Parts: sequence; structure tokens; C-alpha cells
Amino acid sequence: MRHTGLASGRSQRSEPVDDERVLRELGYPQQLRRRMGAFGNFSASLSVISIMSGTLLLFGYGLNSGGPAVVVWGWLAVGPLVLCLAAALAEITSRYPTSGGLYYMARQLGGERWSWYTGWLNLLGLFGGIAAQDYGIATFTAAWANLQFGFVATPGSLLVVFAVILALHAVLNLFGTGLMNVLTSLSAWWHLAGAVVIVGALALVPSHHQPAGFVFSEFTNNTGWSSPVYVILLGMLLPCFALAGYDTSAHLSEETSGASVAAARGIVRSVAVSWIAGGILLAALLFAVQDYAATLGSETGVPVAQIFLDALGVATAKALLLVIIVAQFLCGYTVTASTSRMIYAFARDGALPGSAHWQKVSRRTAVPANAVWLAVGIAFVLALPSLYSATTFAAVTAISVVGFTPAYAIPVLLRLRHRDRFTPGPWHLGRWSRPIGWVAVLWAAGVTVLFLLPQSSPVTPTSFNYTPVALLVALLMAALWWRFGRRSYRVPRSGTANAHDQTEEAENII
Repeated sequence: MRHTGLASGRSQRSEPVDDERVLRELGYPQQLRRRMGAFGNFSASLSVISIMSGTLLLFGYGLNSGGPAVVVWGWLAVGPLVLCLAAALAEITSRYPTSGGLYYMARQLGGERWSWYTGWLNLLGLFGGIAAQDYGIATFTAAWANLQFGFVATPGSLLVVFAVILALHAVLNLFGTGLMNVLTSLSAWWHLAGAVVIVGALALVPSHHQPAGFVFSEFTNNTGWSSPVYVILLGMLLPCFALAGYDTSAHLSEETSGASVAAARGIVRSVAVSWIAGGILLAALLFAVQDYAATLGSETGVPVAQIFLDALGVATAKALLLVIIVAQFLCGYTVTASTSRMIYAFARDGALPGSAHWQKVSRRTAVPANAVWLAVGIAFVLALPSLYSATTFAAVTAISVVGFTPAYAIPVLLRLRHRDRFTPGPWHLGRWSRPIGWVAVLWAAGVTVLFLLPQSSPVTPTSFNYTPVALLVALLMAALWWRFGRRSYRVPRSGTANAHDQTEEAENII
């Protein structure tokens, strides 16, 4: 009996699946350790999506790019579209539960060239995700330090804090899947409990709340563009970035028990829970705004911190900021883990320069340590323009969205075009597969084009959206390496003999 995505499905216990056998049929030996359960897998994606990261990191951007009305209605409109893309991707993940995730799916459904570019786009999204996440943590940490010590952040000091956070995430990721399972589960509970505490405080403590008319109809345009429609579309960056990263469940599938069902469910459930909880959190923040102008011009540099300060007082503001910073830190840890697994898998199939180095796995911890350090190193490079550009954070988040979204959509498109190449796994959408898939693909195409466009006017060196540059560099690197290095690229075909024999496995373990 197969599980469907539109119902809870029957328990997998009635039909136990040999995860290692499934992985061998997909062409790989079991090298990583399966210490993660279904809840841990779901928690990992929930942690990466992180309602206290994406929603709060871009909250100020949303207030300037459309204001409360666009924040609320944009969130409500985008959520179901993201859920369609997540469900379509989950269906394919159920059939191909490997660490490679998207690019492996594209190989099975479309061929090596599709797979190659899907993998490079996915990497771009993941690198941008680490950079945006950890730089956002640095800004919230600086806001807390401003309230606690009167610290005033500069671009240079923020970059130093950012580098320290990257290093901490790398070191924690070297300890293995056991710690990851604990931290991702803790992260899920921390996010949900923290959101309840914040919403409760904002609902009960302030003596004044904004009327519904302010929350649902107040429009603000500080982008410099005169077209309200364009400004509204720009405001969609908040929910698009906040509800991304759910492919983490796929990247961790080789470390998950019952991955064919658990990873697919983890993708869909993490998006659904994040959409509902994130919407409640955003509404609570908007109702609690005391002084809109002061919120936008906060000395802390973080509008959320100013709302806490005005509505709840200094002591409570500092305490809640710490709750958020811990949640964001746990999110950044999981994003780094997901990225390192993608690097490991892509290198395992010979897709990266120096693949032999990046695919090595520690014998003691079963962690691809070199891939971890590469992930944080490239994330640091992506954030270097923050030293001179005032719009770096928005650009880095756009890089993440522009990398992730087409990478998510390509396997779905190929699955729609080549129906004969796809046999559904234990978790599937049934008759809803094609309509949901086409909605997802069209949505992804529109989003990808939108966030390549300028975000503020006039366009100057300091306001330039360098997302197209980052995308072009990534695609050029992919094209050049395809020309000179594609002979080393070997993604196993599902159902064929293992392309990675035991000799190669032994060479990759240090």
C-alpha cells in the first residue's frame, strides 16, 4: 500500500524498507550513518526554514518594500504556492532518497546536463542561504549588544561577527550525525516554543495595538520605485526566502531511517508548519508596532528589536532577542550541514574541481569535514560586498532564492515532461501530481526572473542587486567545468549496478 501526500497514509511499519538496499539500488554504498529518525529529518527542514530567521531577518525589508499590507497578504499568497513546489519535490524525493537530492533526481529524469546545472544552482542557493542566515545572526547579535552595551555596529565589525558565527557552525558540524539529531530536534521545539512566547508577549503586554486597518492595508514604499505593482512584487522576497530550504530533508535522507517516506513528509510538513506559525508571528509583530517611523529607523539596525523595545521594555526586548538569536544559530548550523552534504554528494559524483578532496569522509565521525569548511568559506566570500554595499543582505537572500527555486523546479519539470521515466515512490500525490507540478513550475519561473531585477532605485554601486552577477558566475563556472571536467561526472542510474565500488569507498574514508 502506498502513502499519498494528500492524506496521512498508513504507517511504514507494515512494510519495513531496507534503506541500505534502496540506496544500493540507486547506485551508492552506505557511507553516512543513519542515526536520524522521521522527526529529526522534519526538524532539520523546519530549522532551516526557521520562522525566526527568514521572517524576522527580512522583516525590515518587508516594511520598506510594501509595508504591513504586503507582508501579510504576500505571506498568505506565497505559502500555498511554495507548498505546491514542496509537495511536487517531495514526491520525487520519495523515489530517490539520496544526499545529492535535486541533481540526482534531474539525472534520472532528464540526463547528465540537466543534472549538472541543477546541482550548481542548488549549491548557489545553499551558499547564499548560509551567507544570508549567518549575516542575519550577526545583525541580531549586534542589535542585542546595542541594547546591552550601547554597541554601534559598523560593516567591518558585522563581518567579524559573521566570520565567528561561520566558524562556530563549521566546528559544531564536525561532531557527526548524533549531535545533529539532537540539535535539529532541539531547534524544532525551540522555534515553536519561542514563537509562542514572543506572540504571547506581544499580544498581552503592550497597552496599545495597531488597528486591523494598519496591519492589512498600510502600504509603504521606500524602494525608490514609483510602480506599486513592482514594489508589491519586490515584497515577495520575504516569504520566498523565509519558506526556502526544505530540500534539507532530501540532503539528509542517507542519514535518515525510513527515508523514502520520512524525507518526503519532512519536506511538506516543514513548509506547512512554518507557513502557519510564521504568519501568526508576523501578524503579532505588526499589531505590536508602536511607532512606525521609529521602527524603520531603529538605532539597533533591526526593526524587530525596536518593536520589542517600544512594546515590551528593555529587559524583555533583550531576553526575546536572545531567544531569536539561539533559534537563528540552530538554523545556521543545519543550513551548513545541508550544504556540506550536497557538496559531498556532488563531489562523490565527480562534479566539482578537486572532487576527491571534497568527498572525503572522516572515519571517526562519518562527516565530510572538507565539505563543511568549503561551505562556510564560500559563504564568507559572498558576504564580502557588505563592506561597501548597503543592500548586500537583500542581494544575498535573493541569491539564495534564485539558486534554490529553479533547482527545486527542474526535477519537477522533468518529471512532468518524462512521465514514462518516473515510477512513484511510497509517498506520492496520485492524480494531483500533474496539476500541482505545473503550478509549481510556473511559480518558480516567475520568482526566478523577479529577483534578478533591481530592488531599489536609483541603481548605484551601493544599491546594485548583484544577484545576476552571482548567478552568471555560477553558471559560467558550471559551463567551463562541464567542458573540461564532465568526463569525471558519473551519477549512477537508478536500478543499475553500483557505480561506486568498495575500493573507491575505502579510498574516500580517512
